[in-house]
Amino acid sequence: MKHILMLLMMVTLTACNAQDKKNQTQTAQKEKPTPKTAKTDAEWKQILTEEQYAVLREKATERPFTGEYYKHFEKGVYVCAACGNPLFKSDAKFDSSCGWPSFDQAIEKSVIYKEDHSHGMDRTEVMCANCGGHLGHVFDDGPKETTGNRFCTNSVSIKFIPAKK
Repeated sequence: MKHILMLLMMVTLTACNAQDKKNQTQTAQKEKPTPKTAKTDAEWKQILTEEQYAVLREKATERPFTGEYYKHFEKGVYVCAACGNPLFKSDAKFDSSCGWPSFDQAIEKSVIYKEDHSHGMDRTEVMCANCGGHLGHVFDDGPKETTGNRFCTNSVSIKFIPAKK
């Protein structure tokens, strides 16, 4: 059973990470990560849950189809779970069926990008521009009628702030 679950997770990750490297490089702006908020590891461990720390500070990935915001579509704004920096508006969210919350664009200047060659893949990592927290990755297989981007985001790296009624 454990082997089947691992195989299923690998297939899901592979499908979610499918991309055209040339288009992805053109799509994502390449900036040197320079977060504005700096804390020690001990300070981050006091602020974040274990899972948030693993994702935001150690670049882990939550299991697909398990995150709080995967199927969440209320009106509002998604902010960084570590520092509260506004990252994504709810009208940029779409259902990509990849297992993680997906957005077609980030709020301008809210994120920074870094080439990521880990796990035998060529991807573009997306981080909070304020604290440098790992949010996920951006791919060029998003909705063609909007930006063509898919910001594949870990639910534990974000918090939802509902729109005022």
